[in-house]
Amino acid sequence: MAGRPNLLAGESVRPEPRQKRSQAKRTRLKMAALVLFGEKGYEATSVEDIVQRANVALGSFYQHYRSKRQLLLALMDELLEHLSNLQLHPKETTDIKSGLRQLLARAFSTDLRYLGAYRAWQEAALSDPELAEKEKGIHAWTTARVLAVFRALQQSPGARSGVEVAALARVMDGFFWSLLSQALRLLSTELNEWIDAATHLIYHALFRDPGNKPASGR
Repeated sequence: MAGRPNLLAGESVRPEPRQKRSQAKRTRLKMAALVLFGEKGYEATSVEDIVQRANVALGSFYQHYRSKRQLLLALMDELLEHLSNLQLHPKETTDIKSGLRQLLARAFSTDLRYLGAYRAWQEAALSDPELAEKEKGIHAWTTARVLAVFRALQQSPGARSGVEVAALARVMDGFFWSLLSQALRLLSTELNEWIDAATHLIYHALFRDPGNKPASGR
């Protein structure tokens, strides 16, 4: 599987500062941007808003990022880095459906920390062709990761044969990103219900019901 897209390639991002004080400022800038992007969106959030929320001087912002756009790229790249480090194969368990549910919950717990960045990314990509092209690369990568999980699950006892897992992976990857885009407006109970529904759909697409004998082509 290809490595994750590098959203910062060619962006000349300032290196990670060595001093703890500067590191703390960069962290505050990122956290402030995540909150403001989530609350106001990309266009309505200014650099001045971000530095005010982060309680740092305007000049400090430009010591770390060249623009609001570059800060957004850094946040999305950080999200992809966290996703790339996730163990996406269900843990060994006799209850495959439960393991799948735990897997989806782990993935969404990472995504949810970056909801503001994803909301801003969607908005910015509408008017920025370069970001729109990068988004295609993101979706191709995440779809490939979902497909790898489905193919691994197909090797488990009780799996259906003949399932078009590539098509299923594309559909479910689109569903996951769509759910993430709505998560800011969902209660935690509603989000859990959607994760339960996704677990149910994936499990029953890939596995026969316990006790059912496989039919021809199933």
